[in-house]
Amino acid sequence: KKDDEIKDNAEVKRVELHTHTFMSQMDGVIDPSSLVKFAKKLGHKAVAITDHNSVQTFPELYREMQGINKGLDEGEEPFKVLFGAELTMINDQVDIVIRPTDKKLLDTVYVVFDFETTGLNAGGGDSIIEVGAVKLFNGEIIDRFSELIDPGIFLDPKITQITNITNEMLKGKPNEEEVIKRFIEWFGDATLVAHNAKFDLSFLEMAYTKYNLGTFSNTVIDTLELSRTLDTNYNRHSLSALVKRYDVPFDEEHHHRADYDAEATAKVFHKMLKKLVDQKYEIISDLEKLVSKDEIHKFGLTYHINILVKNKVGLKNLFKIISLANTKYLYKTPRILRSEIEKLREGLLIGSGCYNSEVFIEARSKSDEELTDIIKFYDYIEVQPLDCYDHLLQSGDFASSQELLEHVKKIIRVSKEAGAIVVATGDVHHLKKEDKIYREVIVNQKIPGGGLHPLARGGIKEIPSQHFRTTDEMLECFSFLDEETRQEIVVTNTHKITDMIEIIEVILDTKGVPFSPKMENSVETVKHMVYERAHSIYGNPLPELIEKRLESELRGIIKGGFDVIYLISQKLVKKSNDDGYIVGSRGSVGSSFVASMMGITEVNPLPAHYVCPNCKHSIFEENGVSLGSIYSSGYDLPEKNCPKCGTNMMREGQNMPFATFLGFDADKVPDIDLNFSGEYQWRAHEYTKELFGEDNVYRAGTIGTVADKTAFGFVKGYCEDKGIVMRSAEIERLAKGCTGVKRTTGQHPGGIIVVPDYMEIYDFTPYQYPADDPNSAWKTTHFDYHAIEECLLKLDILGHDDPTVLKMLQDLSGIDVTKINLSDPDVMKIFSSPEVLGVTSEQILCETGTLGVPEFGTKFVIGMLTETKPKTFGELLKISGLSHGTDVWLGNAQELIKNNICEFKDVIGCRDDIMVHLMYKGMKPKDAFKIMEFVRKGKASKDPEKWKEFEEKMREVGIEEWYIDSCRKIKYMFPKAHAAAYVMSALRIAWFKVHMPKYYYAAYFSIRCHDFYIEPMIEGYDAIKKVIQEIQEKGFDATNKELAVLDVLHLALEATARGFKFANIDLEKSDATNFILLDDYTLLPPFRTIDGLGELVAKKIVEERKKGPFLSVEDLQKRAKVSGTLIEKMRSMGILDGLAESNQLSLF
Repeated sequence: KKDDEIKDNAEVKRVELHTHTFMSQMDGVIDPSSLVKFAKKLGHKAVAITDHNSVQTFPELYREMQGINKGLDEGEEPFKVLFGAELTMINDQVDIVIRPTDKKLLDTVYVVFDFETTGLNAGGGDSIIEVGAVKLFNGEIIDRFSELIDPGIFLDPKITQITNITNEMLKGKPNEEEVIKRFIEWFGDATLVAHNAKFDLSFLEMAYTKYNLGTFSNTVIDTLELSRTLDTNYNRHSLSALVKRYDVPFDEEHHHRADYDAEATAKVFHKMLKKLVDQKYEIISDLEKLVSKDEIHKFGLTYHINILVKNKVGLKNLFKIISLANTKYLYKTPRILRSEIEKLREGLLIGSGCYNSEVFIEARSKSDEELTDIIKFYDYIEVQPLDCYDHLLQSGDFASSQELLEHVKKIIRVSKEAGAIVVATGDVHHLKKEDKIYREVIVNQKIPGGGLHPLARGGIKEIPSQHFRTTDEMLECFSFLDEETRQEIVVTNTHKITDMIEIIEVILDTKGVPFSPKMENSVETVKHMVYERAHSIYGNPLPELIEKRLESELRGIIKGGFDVIYLISQKLVKKSNDDGYIVGSRGSVGSSFVASMMGITEVNPLPAHYVCPNCKHSIFEENGVSLGSIYSSGYDLPEKNCPKCGTNMMREGQNMPFATFLGFDADKVPDIDLNFSGEYQWRAHEYTKELFGEDNVYRAGTIGTVADKTAFGFVKGYCEDKGIVMRSAEIERLAKGCTGVKRTTGQHPGGIIVVPDYMEIYDFTPYQYPADDPNSAWKTTHFDYHAIEECLLKLDILGHDDPTVLKMLQDLSGIDVTKINLSDPDVMKIFSSPEVLGVTSEQILCETGTLGVPEFGTKFVIGMLTETKPKTFGELLKISGLSHGTDVWLGNAQELIKNNICEFKDVIGCRDDIMVHLMYKGMKPKDAFKIMEFVRKGKASKDPEKWKEFEEKMREVGIEEWYIDSCRKIKYMFPKAHAAAYVMSALRIAWFKVHMPKYYYAAYFSIRCHDFYIEPMIEGYDAIKKVIQEIQEKGFDATNKELAVLDVLHLALEATARGFKFANIDLEKSDATNFILLDDYTLLPPFRTIDGLGELVAKKIVEERKKGPFLSVEDLQKRAKVSGTLIEKMRSMGILDGLAESNQLSLF
């Protein structure tokens, strides 16, 4: 049915208190917003969200709730989202031994026993049909007890199938009371032992209650729990697994007969006792020491519980619980100790949950009195429609629908007698009945990390329908109850729970300004740092233009409270620089002159100008004309000697307004993205822990969901498994219903979230490990970082190859890369032709010399270079902007140049160009800023009415029509500061390519190349060229592997054309990962260039070589763990020539 066809016609409608959305990992198939809209449309006053171990929908649903409640009529009741989660609770004790004593482990009489029963439900009418037991003393069986019991009913065929006990065998045998009394007399005060004692004890204790036999008080040892805690390296702990592990003879055909199982358990138990005594455990109470408090969560009994948040205190406590469950107590899956819930339950409502709940499970084996004690822990007790438990009938957990019905009735009856609030919930996993198929597909997939969903396991042919039920549907589901009770649990009590809960602010409203750490005297420190550097470059007093710019920027930065963000960035960059690694800036931070003066970015955003390094004299205009109006970059100014002292002047300035970084009124939160060397990035991340403390920094969390292609594969695989033939269109339809489901979690590649020390992470989000990996060095935010980016400061500490390449070039050459002339005329030539490299285009199969130059070596950009022939830094900036924008070059600037409408220097390259150009034409800065922002976001085509207004403003200041039309086409524009940082880095690397090529090729092949075809590289120019042509001739038939090596082969072709050669890999000299210079023209490749040989093996070869030379192929293979396939590869390449095959010395 369509949403609008489903109606809830009840006068007073129920509230659903148990739902699972996309964020229940590989389980729920409901879009969170759709759930809230659906409940609201039905006329429900609220809906609860209880995803498994997750609150990741909270931000989205909080905003959805805000939207719904925005336009309420006077007196209209606001809609409530009831925020909660379903968690796995662990008992704080493991019952290896019940009522421990100080008896010796050895020299004690044990009674090892086993029951066979009519079913699993001791508390619901099932009874014992066989008792088998042995007395064990020092490994010897000294007595036996074995009796069958007539239960007075016919056995379910399944029980006969499992136990081989038939109705005929039981007919005329004594009843349960007689046998149990004899058994109790027989075992006396002995210590009892059973495998999965919890089950057998439930029947024994129930017999004590039924027949008024007093209180059972013997010590009991459970070999199942003993095995789990003693043999922790094993996954299986069934009796069948234990007899194999302890080498006890066992016939599977006789398994599940009580006497046989009791004897096998006794033999296993004795061997366990010997193992325990060898480990210095002496008395029975010592068994409790097998589990430390730190490990209790790995062994305790697990139950599902639901938690709903009542108020703000509860929200914070739930965040603490979610954090603990996903970190401290994470073991295979997130879990939480009962004691932690007790500590943190203020502001929370604890519900009993689903069929995996303590109440549901224990009701099967407990008396009413015992069940009442369990119920007391909970604020409300849940029951679901019998349909929701249908899989328990299929799996044989319940023998019949009647047994299941009586079980649910017992829970309701005992809960009501105990005064508990009982509510009917849907345990909703899909919105509508027909959506069940989406969940079918999802639960049949493997869970990330391994394993299957419980509903995909054997015996379950069809999963239950767990759709969102209307009030009448839910009432009908409980038609076996009287009218009053039905109404109470479906409607009245769900409202009672809802009314206990406040509307909660989940995401703090910071008005767009995040909470930032506080640093002592941060304002004064920033000012001092900025003016000290400015004075050192431009003198004191500063030129008026600079003074005004700094004053204006600092005013906005300090007013917004952003001084700390600048200071943090400065500390990070300085630390990297001090450790020998240059840092590149990203985004618009280079538009801030304060950032330049603090050393955060090398980009200087002032208009083009000269400044004297000696006397500090600066020149911003000549003959009354601003240099910035003529030159878009200061690096393009002609050389000039200082008119005051004759010193050669520095040329600086990229002409970028501060507004592009912080907004026109300095009201944008600064986004300072920094490119650290990939090999240094982790150290920069760790440094944030030093700056703020480990508990105050987290990696920015991300959530990985099922994508379209993956969903299509899921549906296809599901159809194949089930033998269903389905058309492609239908597969696509079903795939659509599976997309968006959470698969895993991850982390932003460089994002670090900083929590100020005057707040806690729980004020904003829980935390967890990325992808549930407890070995991770970092914890991440549980919420996707986008949800809280307006609340907390995010540092973007990214990893990039360029700083790593520059570090290697600096180390190899001894040249300070920051001192390289960025307007070197020879370097500029490579952007038009390769001739300055001493080669022709024909030789290297490329029109330019920019192969391997970052940002300028791709086929697309080389095409742009060929068309534009840039000769200046400013033009390279423009190329960088054009290549990163959308609809800026293709169909726009490219056509303008081709049709001679304007010159290349006049086209729009970066977003800043628009604002600067409009201001030079006389437009008011604020208007120029607004137009730039409008254009760079691609709004001209989305909002034509507004664009008409802006067009008129542009015409008023004389902007040409082609320029206006170009702006209209743009969808996205790159920031000039980002382009400037990239181009500076590219030119430094290109300088080495032109002037010190041996270092350039060594660094490039070592750091930027990951896929190699090393054999033709070793053979030389002709072999390389032949392979390139063969791959190109294949066109679309070329494999991904072939395409991956093309760039490396092109650069190797260029290197060999310039006279360089690649030596063969040398077992004694090659490095693991880096190319080594053997002489000015010979490069020695590392081991990782061998196809199929990974970095780990490469490093292992070098590590072992340091310990001593390899004596033979056998020695190499053994010590360095090199596979036979790789040995053959190395042999075919001649790397093993001269190396003996084995260590055996031949006498002949």
